[in-house]
Amino acid sequence: MSTLWTPGDDEPEVEVEDEDEEQVRARQELNRIRDELLSTPVRDIVANHAIGLWQLAVLHLGLDDEEHAPNLEEAKLAIDSLWSLVEGTIDRLGDHAEPLRAALTNIRLAYVRVSEDADT
Repeated sequence: MSTLWTPGDDEPEVEVEDEDEEQVRARQELNRIRDELLSTPVRDIVANHAIGLWQLAVLHLGLDDEEHAPNLEEAKLAIDSLWSLVEGTIDRLGDHAEPLRAALTNIRLAYVRVSEDADT
């Protein structure tokens, strides 16, 4: 056991277990996640992040929900980030390269359509 200092000179020290069961489970879960990440090819993780950017662009373009007005600036940032990620790593993405390039093309076309509709 160790002690934990508490504010105030007159207050008693509080005893704390070195590591309780919840902390042990949390540490074990973090180790499991770490091992899973290390065993997953980086190209798969990069592709997953690229799809996350694509989804973010879809949300900001209002393609999934007609109740919300498009936010073209936010969509553009997500699309530009997707472009940077995909084009910057295209030769190392393996089987993910062409589907991601197609997704990028499609979201850019959607941006043009939505921005033209916003102008009218």
